[in-house]
Amino acid sequence: MTRVAAVDCGTNSIRLLVADVPPEGAHTDLLRRMEVVRLGQGVDATGRLAPEAIERTRVVLAEYAAQSRDLGATAVRMVATSATRDAANRADFEAMVRDTLGLPPDVVPGDEEARLSFLGATASLDAAAAAHGGPPPRPPYLVVDIGGGSTEFVLGDAGGVRAARSVDIGCVRLTERHLHGDPPSADEIGRSEADIRAALAEVAAAVPVGEAATLVGLAGSVTTVAALALRLPAYDAAAIHGSRIPVAAVRSVTAGLLTASRERRAAEPVMHPGRVDVIGAGALVLRVVMDAFALDEVVVSEHDILDGIALRLARG
Repeated sequence: MTRVAAVDCGTNSIRLLVADVPPEGAHTDLLRRMEVVRLGQGVDATGRLAPEAIERTRVVLAEYAAQSRDLGATAVRMVATSATRDAANRADFEAMVRDTLGLPPDVVPGDEEARLSFLGATASLDAAAAAHGGPPPRPPYLVVDIGGGSTEFVLGDAGGVRAARSVDIGCVRLTERHLHGDPPSADEIGRSEADIRAALAEVAAAVPVGEAATLVGLAGSVTTVAALALRLPAYDAAAIHGSRIPVAAVRSVTAGLLTASRERRAAEPVMHPGRVDVIGAGALVLRVVMDAFALDEVVVSEHDILDGIALRLARG
């Protein structure tokens, strides 16, 4: 059994998982944390990480480093993704991480991000289905990880990844680029959808999505849409993990989010405060993916790249 600490630093949030990982089988969580720091604030427009965003990230990362030490993690890995890859001043961010965590961040390319997401998402699918009293989802899986700056698409099965593609259609990026109204206008939504569909053409050229038997959706936009579709009175990760949400419900939730004011979105009991501004774009990505690729339902996973980082760190 190896005790590891995994940190995932994305465009919108930074997350920590401290877990005990056996040589095979399921890992045991000791601590999961998520804080919205919006590291990618303005990076799509400026090409640089804002100093205040780096500082917000430093404060949370210092807490994560202390908690990892206190829990006795013997190995630590921090993965940084879309916002950091895109930034002209990423060296400033990397220096901050070295000073705070004691090691540099692993700024992974999109394809490696996709593989880590696939590993984390699929490791517990059968157990999640059993917890819901249903049959295990059928491979091959199309894993879609909707982040703040990018979205990863990975096709694979128990034998591993067959194809992967990362495209720049994250919920923060689309919101900053297009969705400025409260609520956004039909024209703003239309421009966002056009961006998404253009990116999906790139995905379809690289990933044989028609081979997928099951769509698996990851990350906060997807889990929030699922919580709303399930009409949960409060956010409940156990109820969400492994749930199956039909495309009609995704369409309904997305339409509701895009026509709601910020105040109304914030009042939803399952809504994390850091997602209020960007959830409409994230939901739109999911809806357009399902419509464009004719996918009838999404299996929702609470496990994602963070779990993949931990598993790879412990097992190689």
